[in-house]
Amino acid sequence: VMKLNPQQAPLYGDSVITVQLTEEDKVEDDVVFYLVFTGSTVQHCTSTRKINPGSLETISPGHDCCETVKVALCASREGHPVLVVAEESFQFVQDEAYDAAQFLATCAGNQQALNFTRFLDRSRPPAADVDFLDEKVALAFRHLKLPAEWNVLGADQSLSENIPRETLMHFAVRLGLLRLTWFLLQQPGGRGALSIHNNEGATPVSLALERGYQKLHQLLTEEEAREPDSWSTLSHTVHSGDYSVKHHRGLDVYMLTAEA
Repeated sequence: VMKLNPQQAPLYGDSVITVQLTEEDKVEDDVVFYLVFTGSTVQHCTSTRKINPGSLETISPGHDCCETVKVALCASREGHPVLVVAEESFQFVQDEAYDAAQFLATCAGNQQALNFTRFLDRSRPPAADVDFLDEKVALAFRHLKLPAEWNVLGADQSLSENIPRETLMHFAVRLGLLRLTWFLLQQPGGRGALSIHNNEGATPVSLALERGYQKLHQLLTEEEAREPDSWSTLSHTVHSGDYSVKHHRGLDVYMLTAEA
């Protein structure tokens, strides 16, 4: 039996999983271990890196639905057949960050909901929490299957730029969410949102300035602004038909995902 820690991951993946090996699996250096996650419709295979003789590390894949999957630890050695050395179950769950991303995506044009998000601002969370929230919600947003017509400003594009209103961009900037702001900027309506005034006459750009968020203000105003450091910048994905391969540069882990 191997021990996986944690035994679950959010649907959007990209969290670190540690694998504890049993005594008999602690083998010579020339053995390569990888994990195979088998879901109902999708299968993932991830490489691992050794932390020490008894434990490995990998990155959880992003999955297509909430379910318990089977994980097989496979060992391969040159000139030998691949062995399945242990099996364990693992759960993909929808966490708060995923719920938040779904909620925000759904209420892009909903003024009541967007005004409600301003409550969050009264209880300024500590910077470390904001950073964690920013990272997770941005990852979750990337993983959502947004409809083709999705727009940062909501579905009703007939609204003229001159109508004062709250936007998703105001929300992201007000909380200082750098990575979410970057993600929204790349979406349809993202750039357009920058010049929209809310009922107090603030634009996302003026909010960033007023709050002293220098990095955020640069992100919104500089032509050459680059993506803020995040898990998403650490990984690179290539799609081909039903397959995708992702390389996580931080841990140097590769992940192959295929329709089962």
